[in-house]
Amino acid sequence: TGCNVENACYNLGMCAERAAIQKAISEGHTSFKAMAIASDMGDFITPCGACRQVMREFGTDWDVYLTKADGTYIVKRLEELLPLSFGPEDLKK
Repeated sequence: TGCNVENACYNLGMCAERAAIQKAISEGHTSFKAMAIASDMGDFITPCGACRQVMREFGTDWDVYLTKADGTYIVKRLEELLPLSFGPEDLKK
C-alpha cells in the first residue's frame, strides 16, 4: 500500500502509486498484475504520467482499477493509460 505525499515543489512529492511499487520492490516483489487507485473524490482519478511510466517499467500487462468514493469502479489496462509507451526492452534496440 502507499499514500500520496504532497510537497510545495511538485516533483519532490510522492504519489501513492509509486510509493506502493517502491515498497513492493523493497520487499522483493518485481512483477505486478494489478493496482487499485482509490480516492474520496466523486470522480475517477487516474495515475499521473510519472506513475504510469514507473508502472510501465514493470510491464504492460497490468489491470488498473479506478474507483470512486461510492464504491463504483472501472478497470483499464496500463496499455490504455499509456499507449505507444517506451519501456526497458526499448533500450536494447
